[in-house]
Amino acid sequence: MDTEETGGVVELSSGVYWVGAIDWNGRDFHGFTTPGGTTYNSYLVIGEKTALIDTVKSPFAGEMLRRISQIIDPSKLDYIVVNHMELDHSGSLAELKKQTDAKILITKKGIDILNGYFKSSGSENWDLEVVKTGDQLDLGGKTLLFLEATMLHWPDSMETFLKEDRILFSNDGFGQHIATSKRYDFEVGDVLPEAAEYYANILMPFHMPLLRYLGLLTRLGIEPLQIAPSHGIIWKRDLPKILEAYRSWAGGEVKEKVLVIYDTMWGSTEIMANEIAETVRAAGVEVKLLNLRKSSRSNIMKEMLDAAAFAVGSPTLNNGLFPTVGDFLVYLKGLRPQKKKAVAFGSYGWGGGAVKIIEQELKSAGIEVIGPGLQVKYRPYEKELLRCKKLGEQLVAIAKKN
Repeated sequence: MDTEETGGVVELSSGVYWVGAIDWNGRDFHGFTTPGGTTYNSYLVIGEKTALIDTVKSPFAGEMLRRISQIIDPSKLDYIVVNHMELDHSGSLAELKKQTDAKILITKKGIDILNGYFKSSGSENWDLEVVKTGDQLDLGGKTLLFLEATMLHWPDSMETFLKEDRILFSNDGFGQHIATSKRYDFEVGDVLPEAAEYYANILMPFHMPLLRYLGLLTRLGIEPLQIAPSHGIIWKRDLPKILEAYRSWAGGEVKEKVLVIYDTMWGSTEIMANEIAETVRAAGVEVKLLNLRKSSRSNIMKEMLDAAAFAVGSPTLNNGLFPTVGDFLVYLKGLRPQKKKAVAFGSYGWGGGAVKIIEQELKSAGIEVIGPGLQVKYRPYEKELLRCKKLGEQLVAIAKKN
């Protein structure tokens, strides 16, 4: 099926339209680097009555309203479904409510968030209806089934299934940050790498709620023909592939892969990093050498998804971590990758300290730290390089054991 597009509106199925917005120039998403921009996806469902599923980030309200207006007068909307109250999804809600008296369908946990953001816009007087898993809305020829997806990735998160057309409006699940004029996976090629980066930086800490949600879909017999997320393209051709990938990522499956993540001041830590990485490579195990000033932390977390083990290296600066390494470890701690083992290494001049701090930070992130870390004074020579090689061999053994 080719998408039918008129003035930016895309018809997913009879009476179902994408009316969202494209953020071509977005480059940062609360710390997640997005060099390819993103989209804010809003969907219009028309039966005998009409429902809009999510809005868009507030600067793009006009773009969304123009698209809705190509199909119906926004004032004629009957319902607004709020799958998630984070402002990239709900930011245009107040602007939309100026034009319609549509009833808002939202989870119980979403109401406090809604009033927290929109009290000054009169949200306490808006017509709200709380929905929960299993509740349905009959639009006349179109039936919406609501599915709570608590902590994917906020407490209020919900997904909505259009029963007749078997379209799952999955909110932050299955998304990617891609700005494209195309709406479907089969139109843009392989987007699984972007989906992996999105998962790693948004949903990684919530693997248990995700597994429960996937189980809920199975129990309810929901087998979508399309998955329409709130960011990026819609899954159709590669739908089985993304579902399998999510099960793998949520289950913490890894392969023979090692990451060596580091920064360097005068080159000594880099020499160590290169020796560790070369030892892993020579053993036939996949390795990624990632300099923190040359690799975005969001890309590093994507690589972390299926890595069995990793090493983190830092020079000591003012008795502590090099700033980029400290930044990365704070970011890592928030995402808490599962089933990982790691080791610390680094160099120092008159006083050490970075290696011990790395180990402490890794442990606080739930990472299993293997053996004592390796620190070298000034510059590594033959004896120290042999120790780097031994550390690399440790990482190889872990990767091959998995």
